[in-house]
Amino acid sequence: MPSPHPRPPRTPLSPLRRTARRTAVVCLVVAAALPAAPPRTATAAAPPLTFGACPDSVPAPAPPAHVECGTLAVPLDHDHPDGRRIAIAVSRVRATGTPAERRGVLLVNPGGPGGSGLGYAVTKRAKLPESVRRGYDIIGFDPRGTGRSAPADCGPMGGLFDAPGPDPVPRDRPAERAHLRELRQLAADCAHGVGAALPHLSTEQTAHDMDALRAALGEPTLGFLGVSYGSYLGAAYAAAHPHRVGRMVLDSVVGPWDWHDFDVRQARALLRQRAVLFDWLARDPARHGLGDTPQAVRASYARVRSGLAAHPAGGFGPAEFDRAVYRALGRTERWAGLGDGLRRYLRDGSADGLRPAEDFAGPASRTYEAANRTVKCADGPGPRPARVLADIRRLRRLDPLPLLTGLEASACAYWARQPERRTPLGSPQAPPVLLVASAHDPVTPVEGAHALRRTLPGSRLITLDDDYSHGVFASRGNRCVDDAVADYLVDGAVPADDVRCAGAGLP
Repeated sequence: MPSPHPRPPRTPLSPLRRTARRTAVVCLVVAAALPAAPPRTATAAAPPLTFGACPDSVPAPAPPAHVECGTLAVPLDHDHPDGRRIAIAVSRVRATGTPAERRGVLLVNPGGPGGSGLGYAVTKRAKLPESVRRGYDIIGFDPRGTGRSAPADCGPMGGLFDAPGPDPVPRDRPAERAHLRELRQLAADCAHGVGAALPHLSTEQTAHDMDALRAALGEPTLGFLGVSYGSYLGAAYAAAHPHRVGRMVLDSVVGPWDWHDFDVRQARALLRQRAVLFDWLARDPARHGLGDTPQAVRASYARVRSGLAAHPAGGFGPAEFDRAVYRALGRTERWAGLGDGLRRYLRDGSADGLRPAEDFAGPASRTYEAANRTVKCADGPGPRPARVLADIRRLRRLDPLPLLTGLEASACAYWARQPERRTPLGSPQAPPVLLVASAHDPVTPVEGAHALRRTLPGSRLITLDDDYSHGVFASRGNRCVDDAVADYLVDGAVPADDVRCAGAGLP
C-alpha cells in the first residue's frame, strides 16, 4: 500500500548511501493509513494541547527551530478514567520541512525507566538526520513518575543516597541479611512516599498516556523513537494500541523478560565488557599505567576498590566506585577517563578522577532512582528474596568482583503492591517496526533485541557490529545505521531482511 504522504524530492545519494541501499535495504513501503480497528482505550475525547514557554531546564534548539512546552491531563488509572488525574509535561519542536515533507509526529524517549524526556526532544533532535528533522514534529515528554510529570518520591530509599554507601556486594551471611534489610526499607520508603499512586506508575499506564498524547495532538498514528527502556515502552504501546502504531524505532533493546531477569543478564554482560576494558587498558601500559596484561590491570582495579572500601575518599567508597564503573562501561569514549581515574587514585589516593560530573544525590537523580524502582516493580511480579540472594551468589561465583549496581528490581521482592501479571509487549497486529542494537552493548545485551522482535512479527533488526556502546541510531555516527533508519522513518522503507553495519571497533 502506498504511503499516505507525498514523497518529497530526494537529493542524490552519496556513494556510501547507494552502497548501503544496494547491499542492505530492499524496500517495502509500509502503510501509515489508520486501520479501522479502534484502540484499546477511549482517548478520542482528549482536549487539544496548548503550548507555551518551556522551563529553563529545556535547552533551545538551533534556529530556525523553536521548542514549546505544555501539559496534558491524564487519568492516574486509565482503567478508571473518571478518577484522579495527573499532569504530563510535554515538549515539541516542529518539523522544519515543507508541508509535502511532513510525516507526522515522532515521540522520543531516552530510557530509564526514570529518564526525563522533556529536553530530549531538543538534544536528540539535534543528532537526527536532516530528513527526519524536516519531516517530523519531535515530541518529548516526562513519563509519569519522572521529571515534571507527577514525580515519584521515595525519600531516603533505604539509604541509597548515603555517601559513602555500604559495599553493595554482600560476601557473607550477615552481609546478605543486611542487604535484604536495605531492600525492604527501600520498598517501604517508596510505599510511604508514593502512596496510592504506587501501582499506577507503570509502563503500561505510560503507554496509555502516549496514546492520549497522540489524540491530543490530533494524529491518527504515533511515530516513536525509544532508546534503552524506551524500547520496552514502545513494545508496550504496540501491545496496548497496535492500530495506532506509526513508524517505530526501538534502539538498544530491552528484552521481553521480567525486570529482575533482565538486570541479572545485564550484570553478566557488564562483566564481559569489563574484561574487554582490562585488555584494552593493558594494550597501552605507558598511557594508562595500570599494567601490561589484563591480569595486571585487574589487580590494579581490585587495589583501587579495596582501598576505597577500607578508607573512602571524601564520601567516595565502593558503592560510588561501582556506580562510576557501571556508567563508564556503557560508552567506550569513557574508558580512557576511567583508566586515568584508576591511575590517579593509585598514584596519590585521590578519587576525584573517578567521580562522575552529575550529582547522584541531587534532586534529579533522586527522582530518577525513585521512578526506576517504582516503574520496574509496577510492571510485574518481583523476585522472591531467596532468588535475589541466589543470583548474587551466582554472580560472585562468576567473578569475585561483580557489578551489582544495575540489580534495581531486587527491591521488588518487598514491594507493597505486587502486580499479578507482567506488562504485555508487542502485538502481531502492529505494523513492522525497526530494532537497532550494538553487537556488544553491555547495558542492553543484543540477545534482548532478538527476543523482543519475536513479539513484533515482520520487524527487522539493524546490528552495529564491532561496537561496544549503548545507544546506536543518531548516536554512534554510523552512516549505515543512520541512513537505513532515516529511510524507514521518512519513506516507510522496511529492509527486506536484517541489516548488519560495520562498527568502528574499540577506541
